[in-house]
Amino acid sequence: MARELGRLDAGSGVVSSRRAPTLAGFVALGLFWGAWAALLPSVQHALDASKGALGVALFFVAVGSLPAMLFFAGPLIGRFGSRAVAWTCGAFAAAALLPGLAGSLPALAGALVLMGATSGVLDVGINAQAAQIERESGRRLMPLAHGLYSTGVLVGAVAAGVARSAGAGKETIFAGVAVVIGATALLLARGRSVIAPNESARPRGRRRVPLGRALAAIALVGAAAFVVEGAVETWSALFLARQLDAQAAVSALGPGFFGASMALGRFMGQSATRVPDRTLLAGGALTAALGCAVVAVSGNPGTALVGFALAGAGISLNAPVVFGAAGRRKVDPAGAVAVVTTLAYLGLALGPPLMGGLAAAGSLRGAFVVLAVIAALVAAAATRLRLQQP
Repeated sequence: MARELGRLDAGSGVVSSRRAPTLAGFVALGLFWGAWAALLPSVQHALDASKGALGVALFFVAVGSLPAMLFFAGPLIGRFGSRAVAWTCGAFAAAALLPGLAGSLPALAGALVLMGATSGVLDVGINAQAAQIERESGRRLMPLAHGLYSTGVLVGAVAAGVARSAGAGKETIFAGVAVVIGATALLLARGRSVIAPNESARPRGRRRVPLGRALAAIALVGAAAFVVEGAVETWSALFLARQLDAQAAVSALGPGFFGASMALGRFMGQSATRVPDRTLLAGGALTAALGCAVVAVSGNPGTALVGFALAGAGISLNAPVVFGAAGRRKVDPAGAVAVVTTLAYLGLALGPPLMGGLAAAGSLRGAFVVLAVIAALVAAAATRLRLQQP
């Protein structure tokens, strides 16, 4: 990782003051989602919720995030620039406390709406900032940024699992994560502006981004791949705990292994400039299909962890490739990143509740078989995409 950071700012030897806060935003976002995945069994146990009921509750992340990303993120960032990103990060820090305090499924659903809305706008904001930095510098940043997100997932998942094993309550762990996110908000607020504010921008006056068939196809393939990513990341700990009777510290390794392999794949992708994006996307999806199949037939935690690692490595470059393709548009690239992010993350939001429904209707093993099929379809579709190399 240090080598990639050095390459990113060759000649200066340090990450610029404009890049550092944006990269920190990716780390903080991953930290929360890693901890959330590791704490999900504790949340389910505290509420005495069935897998199906929990899956319905998880759908409310999408209820909050998707409208916020589609209707509010663009106007906020357009009018207030990087200040909106910092403000949203602060709001997300407050929302991160709520899932640990929920005492019922309706309360959890309400907390997830707020959590989804704030995290969704923050997600669009840091991706838009990363795309702006790429355009200005002429250097890749998306793989590194998303690699740091995956590192955050790993740290959050493992730290939450260790804390739970040491006797810490879920409320305390969520509070600790919220403090880190709040510190990141201060860093974003004090850093140099990446996106200039347009004080005269109004919702009625903003330009519409013409998707076109090519960009729409990229967004749809990305959304399907995100179904796999969101489902594996969220349900890996539950699979180990419920299907294989793993202890808390072991079940937390599910999202941890998944996040670590994603981080490694993305850091490697930062410098894989000679490999076409289409090849990276298709080959990775096939690897993810294999990983999900391994999980489905696993008989012990060790084998399942191998499957999670394969799935993470395979799906790792989906987000950098999809968002990078949007950011290389000649017409309104920042707007294209925002729109494709929203459409692609529809899959990320739908993955966890889809797994809950499949598990309730059949089994968690059968649900991972369905994920393997989806990943294979992504690989087939990726071979037909037209992607411009950076």
